[in-house]
Amino acid sequence: MICLVGLPGSGKSTVGRQLARRLQLSFVDSDHAIEAQLGCSIREYFEREGEDRFRDVEQSVLDDLSRNSQGVLSTGGGSVLRLQNRKNLKDRGHVIYLKSSPDELFRRLRHDLNRPLLQVSDPMQRLRDLFAVRDPLYRETAHFTLETGRPSVATLVNMIVMQLDLAGITPT
Repeated sequence: MICLVGLPGSGKSTVGRQLARRLQLSFVDSDHAIEAQLGCSIREYFEREGEDRFRDVEQSVLDDLSRNSQGVLSTGGGSVLRLQNRKNLKDRGHVIYLKSSPDELFRRLRHDLNRPLLQVSDPMQRLRDLFAVRDPLYRETAHFTLETGRPSVATLVNMIVMQLDLAGITPT
């Protein structure tokens, strides 16, 4: 399995869908799987139950997906906050960190109201704080890191395929 990690807005779902299509593999977005299990949006659950309860559900879903799914898995931005998630993803898949700077993410996300962690008075500072905490965790979990910068989705997909080929990895 190929697992994509990175901050919210780094392109995990978009790149993951295209990568799966290119490699003729299935695609799973862990956020969608979590919402299907919860029966409501992550944002609603997050607001009602809090982050800790959400992270419990996320850990359970990621454990199941990383154990039983094939193909390409796009993870939530905070999935690496728990050691068990980092271990499961790294041990059970080929993890690719889509690294985006806080400035780049702010440009992409400034009008997105569906990101609970960014509904704060200073979203730019929040992105900087998230990057400071999570970047080392993404790097710890990942087998490969790709700077998202300005490349197109197709270019990022090509870069991932090339990395997998160079490493002799045949995705399943």
